[in-house]
Amino acid sequence: MTDAQTPTALLIIDLQRDVIDGCFDGAGVVARTAALVDRARASGVPVVWVQQEEDEMPRGSDGWQLAAGLSRADGESLVHKNYRDSFADTDLDEVLEALDVTRLVVAGAQSDYCIRTTTQSAAVRGFDVTLVSDAHTTTDTDWDGVEITGEQIVEHTNRYFSGLRYPNQIFAIARHDEVEL
Repeated sequence: MTDAQTPTALLIIDLQRDVIDGCFDGAGVVARTAALVDRARASGVPVVWVQQEEDEMPRGSDGWQLAAGLSRADGESLVHKNYRDSFADTDLDEVLEALDVTRLVVAGAQSDYCIRTTTQSAAVRGFDVTLVSDAHTTTDTDWDGVEITGEQIVEHTNRYFSGLRYPNQIFAIARHDEVEL
């Protein structure tokens, strides 16, 4: 079975107003993700939305809402999470099982936290995973006095993910306009 024939879902993680604010190429990531969502819907590929909740961004608040340009369609799953791993203490496993998918195409924020953690967790659970290389983002940061740009983190996450290997699984990175759905 080729990638395109594998039962696939598009997983959009944390592209929320307060999360995307200040992220590297945030508007571009949102626009590319919106185009990807349109392609998935047109192809009949299920779209699953994940939204972070925390004290500073409670469910239903303005900052918790999806970023401008994105909207969840009727019938599309919404997973509420409180941890970086979208599988941790959520119903994401059950949602994906009900959709009978074995491959995830992943876009969202933040590359160094929720994207990396969730893609790794999906791999451990046996999913094939394609990370959309130009549809994830994060903010600039520093670690122990070293400044790291969001752009560097995105590129590092792409490089890390492009080398991920698990037995009998397929991992890939692809641009939003080249990813197979």
